[in-house]
Amino acid sequence: MDNLRGLVDNLYLLMKTNLLTLLLSLLVVTGCASRYVMTLNNGSTYVTKGKPHLDKARNRYVFKDITGEQREVSPLQIRELAPESMQDTQSSNFKSKPR
Repeated sequence: MDNLRGLVDNLYLLMKTNLLTLLLSLLVVTGCASRYVMTLNNGSTYVTKGKPHLDKARNRYVFKDITGEQREVSPLQIRELAPESMQDTQSSNFKSKPR
């Protein structure tokens, strides 16, 4: 009877550990798959897959847009670069009210 109880306890601990590992893995993967909104000085926007990275040799931000097309933009053309989740929040906070 004690052996059965020990086996059940070990299985419970193993399942708990595997569940924690799975949840942490999902958290890491979801964090890497975030979208960014790039607003240019002329008012146009790009929604990117992942965070754009700066190619220092060519002084260009390189990224893939949501259609999967590779794009490049000069840092001088960018007005704002923010995660998509923050972009929605900020735009609603800065709406002016008519008087």
